[in-house]
Amino acid sequence: MAYYFVDRRLNPKDKSLGNRRRFLKRIRSQVKKAVDEAISSRRIGDVANGQGVVVPREGVSEPSFQRSGKGGQREQVFTGNKAFRTGDQIEKPGGGGAGGGKEGSSSGEGEDEFSFVLSREEFLDIFFDDLELPDLIKRSLKEINTVRPRRAGLAVTGSPVNLNVQRTMRNAFGRRLGLKRPRSDEIERLRQEIQALEQSAADPGENAEELAQLKARLDKGLRRQRAIPYIDPLDVRYNHFVQQPEPNAKAVMFCLMDVSASMGEREKDLAKRFFMLLHLFLSRRYDRTELVFVRHTQEASEVDEETFFHSRQTGGTVVSSALIEMKKIVEARYSPSEWNIYAAQASDGENFGGDSAVCASILSEELMRMCQYFAYVEIIEEEEALLINNETSGMELWRAYRQVASDWPNFAMKRIAQPSDIYPVFRELFARKNAGADNG
Repeated sequence: MAYYFVDRRLNPKDKSLGNRRRFLKRIRSQVKKAVDEAISSRRIGDVANGQGVVVPREGVSEPSFQRSGKGGQREQVFTGNKAFRTGDQIEKPGGGGAGGGKEGSSSGEGEDEFSFVLSREEFLDIFFDDLELPDLIKRSLKEINTVRPRRAGLAVTGSPVNLNVQRTMRNAFGRRLGLKRPRSDEIERLRQEIQALEQSAADPGENAEELAQLKARLDKGLRRQRAIPYIDPLDVRYNHFVQQPEPNAKAVMFCLMDVSASMGEREKDLAKRFFMLLHLFLSRRYDRTELVFVRHTQEASEVDEETFFHSRQTGGTVVSSALIEMKKIVEARYSPSEWNIYAAQASDGENFGGDSAVCASILSEELMRMCQYFAYVEIIEEEEALLINNETSGMELWRAYRQVASDWPNFAMKRIAQPSDIYPVFRELFARKNAGADNG
């Protein structure tokens, strides 16, 4: 039997959905470049909305056949006139005269750009096209098939432990009602009536006919009760379970943010923008990724999303408190043998004296053995970014983390000085390794 599926969904107003998709597929590279450039002029909080992008006209043009203006033989018949003779040269329209060409522009702009609007879904698909969590599937989990029993209705056979008492009794009641099986209280009432008549009769022959009728009804009721059981095997129902495969590539992302007094409003704003972009990326690309938000001053605590992004808490600076809190949460809820553990940390690099060495020790000796990937983002001043010439120079925390990065290839660190740095840094941290091969 052949099945035919007809898509009867209406196209958007004045647009063809099929043509729109073919168009996006054909110029995907140009659109991707335009989307990346559009990010630099937008707020991170507005990334989830649609976006109008501009693509150069040469990027959307299609090859076509046209008549060549040179060469070849042509035979053409024109209407006669008195103004021209054979051999006269006719000027091309639009040159020096009043033709149909476009007027020159002093600003250098022309009609070489093609503008269109991407919907929210299209924009986010292209925006996160070549990003991913590095090494999402652990080696120890690749060959393990995890299954979990799922309810799948009822069955007529099964184990006694899976007996569905409610459905079984409902089926039995309906069957007894349909077959008119006498109820136990009706049988008991007949027995009581027979006993009462026998005790009230002075003569054994008195009420003999009525007693005979009651005993006949009682005998018939008892026979019908025996013939129609209270619960029949046909009534029994069992809860049915099926073993449903469950992806065990579960991932958790720890977001660690410094909110101490050394982090000014500018630094906190940049850190929040980075984590907002990370949050949007994870919620868009990965359904089973959990987020754990940890804020720290001299003390660290796990908070909800609202508190993480909007609380105005401040205090001293002890960065190691966040790493210790993360370690406690991992040990309590996220077994490294079952979870892919990721972390992203944002700080201005300021730390309590001597605590940076403690942070490096916690990472090297404990956390990096659990984590698939750890990304550290340091928020610095714009003037400071101009003075820093290489990766080796920086604050005490940066220098301590440099040693961790040299020992652990799954540790990455970048600097952010202004809002326009957030997206390029984010792409460097989470770029797909074979993105170039995919795009080619």
